[in-house]
Amino acid sequence: MTFVERMVGAARLDPRTYEEVEADRSATPQALAVVVLASLASGIGMGHGLRGLLAGALVNLVAWAIWAWLIYFIGTRWLPEPGTTANAGELLRTIGFATSPGLLRVLGVVPVLGALVFVVTAVWTLVAVVVAVRQALDYRSTARAVGVCVVGWLVQVVILVVFAALTRQAW
Repeated sequence: MTFVERMVGAARLDPRTYEEVEADRSATPQALAVVVLASLASGIGMGHGLRGLLAGALVNLVAWAIWAWLIYFIGTRWLPEPGTTANAGELLRTIGFATSPGLLRVLGVVPVLGALVFVVTAVWTLVAVVVAVRQALDYRSTARAVGVCVVGWLVQVVILVVFAALTRQAW
């Protein structure tokens, strides 16, 4: 599969795409590229000029990295299934491609679509990450993958809120 075919397959929630990406160690730079592109699209979609682009992209990259690490830790240490076998690279590749729907956030600059685009792509990405986690961690239970992703996301939000509060006070 090509890079674009992988992004489309990931956005379509195709388990075979996630299995292919998981197994292909050479896909790690591609997965990182998807995360960077989705982060840039988010920054552009926020529509606040260059500063908004950079801030939005940076926040999205940091949030993704925190969430991905939490998913790996929770999914392999706290909530593994008996058949769970994965390394960080496999999980990062699949979760990276799962951010493919985020590329549509560039449409956030359209006044009528702004908030709707961000909500739809957030939910779509969450569902894609659940599929990615289920495949990468070899879960039989989609509910377990949902739990891992939601718990990781909630912890990530708390970390980001605390960080924002602390840095706001420092300024």
